[in-house]
Amino acid sequence: MPQTQNAPLVLASSSRFRQALLDRLHLPYQCYSPDIDETPLPDESPKALVHRLALSKANTVAERFPNHCIIGSDQIALFEGDILGKPHTTERARANLARFSGQRVTFLTGLALLDTRHQRHQVHIEPFDVVFRTLSEREIERYVAIEQPLDSAGSFRMEGLGIALFERLEGRDPNALIGLPLIALCDMLRQVGMNPLGDA
Repeated sequence: MPQTQNAPLVLASSSRFRQALLDRLHLPYQCYSPDIDETPLPDESPKALVHRLALSKANTVAERFPNHCIIGSDQIALFEGDILGKPHTTERARANLARFSGQRVTFLTGLALLDTRHQRHQVHIEPFDVVFRTLSEREIERYVAIEQPLDSAGSFRMEGLGIALFERLEGRDPNALIGLPLIALCDMLRQVGMNPLGDA
């Protein structure tokens, strides 16, 4: 859906993948990218981290958009208790995928909806697991060469060829894996009077 400058809904993200997901709800919205420090705090748990970052993104954008509802979202990947960062290099991406071969990786997506009209917010953490196939070295090399997932936590992109890496997906909402849990978002939007299936 085309973005509307006066829409009461704001997506605090410049991600084209999150925009494509939000487009599915057929609600007018506008985008504004927040600039925040995403460094974890000392001893901060993964759930606390995505909760804080999702709400922080919404709060940062709220300064520019009074009388709006603002969506903030953040995601981390976890493997064997470790938070996975972006690989940044081809070598690290290959090494990560080799570690994940035949294993489970858990994603936590923090979702915040800040209603600046009433100074209220909702926050939800959506878990989602992916179980990797047993991958050959050649498959890993080919995948990284084709998609270059160097800026993706977990070293893959679910919305692309990454689907070929998996044995199965486990979770309530596969949209969460791409970065915006739409089932939870619809619940939140209904709470503030924005029902995607309501009257036009």
